[in-house]
Amino acid sequence: MTAVIDGYDTALFDLDGVIYLGDAAIPGAASTIAALRERGVHVGFVTNNAARAPEVVANHLVELGIPAVPGDIVTSAQAVARLMADQLPDAATVLVVGSPALEAEVRDVGLVPVTSHTDHPAAVVVGFWPAMTWAEINEACFAVQEGAVWYGCNPDLTRPTQEGEAIGLGTMLNAMRVTMPGKEPILAGKPCRPLLDETLRRLGASRPIFVGDRLDTDIEGAHVVGIDSMFVLSGSHTEADLLGATPSLRPTYIAADISGLLAPPAGAGSSPLDEVWRAAQSAWSRTDEAAETA
Repeated sequence: MTAVIDGYDTALFDLDGVIYLGDAAIPGAASTIAALRERGVHVGFVTNNAARAPEVVANHLVELGIPAVPGDIVTSAQAVARLMADQLPDAATVLVVGSPALEAEVRDVGLVPVTSHTDHPAAVVVGFWPAMTWAEINEACFAVQEGAVWYGCNPDLTRPTQEGEAIGLGTMLNAMRVTMPGKEPILAGKPCRPLLDETLRRLGASRPIFVGDRLDTDIEGAHVVGIDSMFVLSGSHTEADLLGATPSLRPTYIAADISGLLAPPAGAGSSPLDEVWRAAQSAWSRTDEAAETA
């Protein structure tokens, strides 16, 4: 039978919750990536995580048995840096609140990183970084209150880890919003266009499918740029989230993990996954009919 991937030339993968959880690969991820490459499918990795440089991500994948080079990875730090370079004057100063990798991307596009609101930056960019302090977040708030343009790497409220769901950058941005009513960051990461546009530009995909574990970033992001998607149940969101998905959050396919790309689409058989897919489509139909008659 025809496999899902047979209709595509490129497979784009989210990382956290799709390829790995923390330091551990999700079972079957390495063998699936190898099988896709043997078929001639172009593989790319797309992450909202701005904490690590592409070189570091590539090395992590290699350690997990997945051959990768930095050019295979596109991060929200790269996307937000390009977005700022397009929107800000040349050599503009930017208060960077985040990782050294984010600072490096800002510098690489010709902008000038600074560390304090007293430097009167033209813009502020905030990206997740485990060592981030509340003092640094306050610096960002002060700069925005003084007129700096506010950028955020991604809106993820949570991050999947081996221990459970952890606080994500979106939660930190919400904390900043409390101090600045009416202010909103310009976002680069999924589901916003900049990251996926940057990915498609860098990888030159003509018939891509995006594979992710979050409906509100991965799947919605695929809708935003008009490409097909596969939702996998190996990370953050669950069957219950799928059943309640609004139209912009509904995937083209579902699978337990990325090995589903090598199998026929779910829905025609009698497995638990087939039943979940049919239940989701039934729930969506009822929701849509109710909306039409409301």
